[in-house]
Amino acid sequence: MSRKKHYNEQWENEPKLQIIPLGGLEQIGMNITAFRYEDSIIVVDLGMAFPTDDMLGVDLVIPDITYLLENRELIRGFFITHGHEDHIGAIPYILNQLNAPLYATRLTMGIIEHKLEEHQLLEGTDRHVVQFGDVIKAGRFSVEFIRTNHSIVDAAALAITSPAGTVVHTGDFKVDYTPVYGDPIDLQRFAEIGKNGVLALLCDSTNAERPGYTASEKTVGRTFDQLFQEYEDTRIIVATFASNVDRVQQIINSAAKFGKKVVLEGRSMMTIMTIAQELKCIRVPENTIIDVEQLKNYPENKTVIITTGSQGENMAALSRMATGQHKKISIRQGDTVILSSHPIPGNEKAVTNVINDLLLKGADVISQDVHVSGHACQEDIKLIYTLVQPRYAVPVHGEYKHLIAQRKIAEELGIPKKNVFIMRSGDVLEMNRGGAEIGKDKVTVGAILVDGKGVGDVGNAVLRDRQHLSEDGIVIVAVMLDKETGELVGEPSLQSRGFVYMREADELIEDCMDLVTEELSHALDKGVRDCGKLKGILRDELGNFLWRRTERRPIIIPIIMDVRA
Repeated sequence: MSRKKHYNEQWENEPKLQIIPLGGLEQIGMNITAFRYEDSIIVVDLGMAFPTDDMLGVDLVIPDITYLLENRELIRGFFITHGHEDHIGAIPYILNQLNAPLYATRLTMGIIEHKLEEHQLLEGTDRHVVQFGDVIKAGRFSVEFIRTNHSIVDAAALAITSPAGTVVHTGDFKVDYTPVYGDPIDLQRFAEIGKNGVLALLCDSTNAERPGYTASEKTVGRTFDQLFQEYEDTRIIVATFASNVDRVQQIINSAAKFGKKVVLEGRSMMTIMTIAQELKCIRVPENTIIDVEQLKNYPENKTVIITTGSQGENMAALSRMATGQHKKISIRQGDTVILSSHPIPGNEKAVTNVINDLLLKGADVISQDVHVSGHACQEDIKLIYTLVQPRYAVPVHGEYKHLIAQRKIAEELGIPKKNVFIMRSGDVLEMNRGGAEIGKDKVTVGAILVDGKGVGDVGNAVLRDRQHLSEDGIVIVAVMLDKETGELVGEPSLQSRGFVYMREADELIEDCMDLVTEELSHALDKGVRDCGKLKGILRDELGNFLWRRTERRPIIIPIIMDVRA
């Protein structure tokens, strides 16, 4: 990150707009950005991230909102660009701490409302469904929702106007002239805003490394037609993202064209499709969708199952089918399984494992050429820059390499290098008509881990313990002690999990028990009676002994019970 200052002295003393990313930079996911002008703050997106491999047992990751909590009285609203988890997943956890108006388009709000209902927050949340073209006044800001295309219906870009000028935030987007549902991206409005003058463009960087244009979603529909014709005599199972309503629409279209019944499987799939049908964001031919219980009433080659699990998630429906753990659907010889998504970086191994399990059960697996991205490639990004004509470029949404790739695009289009800002989460970019700079001070940012009902109670120490347990296991040693006489009562008891298999380690276990007896007796003879000190002795001596014998360091938990004779 380079710190730059570019100011025109004539305007330097005017109040400045602050752009403060609290997540979503140098990573995929957890998108959240605060905009502040004097006494007003608005927040764009409240996203989550999925845990990395070293976050053992963690369900999801949400952003640290210390900055927002410290300035809660200034928050004028939350503005959501679309309904993907990396943009809405943290909403219930944040609204539980901050109460401010929530603005989103209809499908986005429908998905959000389902989350709020699950967390019993629906009634207490001030919700506003907006239409494209609506302008919302929020303190010193006005925010306009602009139609875009993405891999979910009702995605929006935002034109955020303050006295400092207008900032355009694209959200996640692509340029699709033939979308499956709704209208194409409103390029005319982007151009109109650009003619009026745009201070800065915050543009999606996810596909900034990819040359060319992003293909239309409708191209996947033609591929499904070809596959359904080729595999007409088999049962077809298609795995895709539950939120990709347009993709599910095209699968249903192909199924209906070939006279097949459709089953929706996976909790999130059924939830989002129910919401989409209620809002008429998807068109399902009559009598096409059946319940999973009805599968047995139809020939297998007349059924299609649309399921979650395209990323190899352990508990998703496809993974459970592949491993034989699904209660109602089993993979059979001759099934055709289509994976209609690209693996998210980091999920490649999990996806490969699922494919292997499916192949072992005799299924044909198709994973190539049945997906198009929901993000803009280089030429689409250039188009938005050309229409908006921003003074400053602020690449967002992506890892560092993606941000750098977009910086190169901006510079190719004539934006001076000093006017392109590569930010990190926690940076504060200040700008007005006089200029812009990334300040030296940073705000608090970070990751809050959610584990079950616990939010933030799993920290680095707990993760280290979990990592330790996963690598070397645990040894529990229990002894009974008469503190009055200073004598051991009975023999020590030792249990192990994830360290050694007890039945095949008799000699090691016996040596451990002898060591425990010897060390405790020695300490007691010296007059040591404090349980804390005795546990420390056992932990150190037994740990050193096990390292010498096994070169492993399990977590050792001594238990000392006071028994009165």
